[in-house]
Amino acid sequence: MPDRPLLETAMKAVVFDAIGSPQDVLYLGDMPMPRIGDGEVLLRMVSASINPGDFLFIQNLYPEPKKPHFPRQIAGNHGAGIVEAVGANVALKPGTLVAFSYYNSWAEYAAVPAAWLIPLPAGYPVERAGQMVNPITAWDLLADSRVQPGQWLAVTAGYSSISTMVMQFAQRRGINVIALVRRSRDRLDLKGLGATAILDLSSLKVGIREAVMDMTDGAGLNGIIDNVGGPVSGELIRTLAMGGQMVVNGGMSTERFELHNFDVLLSGLEIRAN
Repeated sequence: MPDRPLLETAMKAVVFDAIGSPQDVLYLGDMPMPRIGDGEVLLRMVSASINPGDFLFIQNLYPEPKKPHFPRQIAGNHGAGIVEAVGANVALKPGTLVAFSYYNSWAEYAAVPAAWLIPLPAGYPVERAGQMVNPITAWDLLADSRVQPGQWLAVTAGYSSISTMVMQFAQRRGINVIALVRRSRDRLDLKGLGATAILDLSSLKVGIREAVMDMTDGAGLNGIIDNVGGPVSGELIRTLAMGGQMVVNGGMSTERFELHNFDVLLSGLEIRAN
């Protein structure tokens, strides 16, 4: 982080003054203590996660209203905190541990609408509380895929925290999961986490479509949860059975995938974003 002067204000926060790569624009600065209004809660932050979406925000890749405002925009969109004070019409009590997905979480304090808060039981580990957004996102992704018990779901970025959570939820619902990975990692047992099969792209001897059709005994996929994009996603789409769903949750690849109108018309494909 570049060296910046600290101002004499009330709290420390990780902030940025320009669009760019996080390592180039983020710095630790002083910010005024947040003020709360009706329906809002002042939190003393105890943990905050770092997610790909945080970097998209810093690089100004989201549409309105999720855009940075300068000067000194506070980074971070997820975290957990202890309720310090509440505005009017808020039932939460001071001292309550809560998790949230909102703005300005990489700071000592944050003001968050009460409707965005998830109250947690006393004694809940704070390091887990700051990661609550991931299981919620994973549950939403699985629901959006509309894959039913006994059907097949493919998940890209198989070793990511989101994907491993999707696998666990899917296994409980009796859904077959193919986890796509760029290379195998012995330290993480994806099958133990719920994957029915693992497609290791680094050792693939046949095309992706052929491999998927073989794994599914010719049935094809009923859904895809894609965190990567690029050519692999284009190949996966062509393995979808009639009426299949593709849910886009990320774009780690810098490449695009190509899709012909007939790929949609002939399969009834639906693509949505989470």
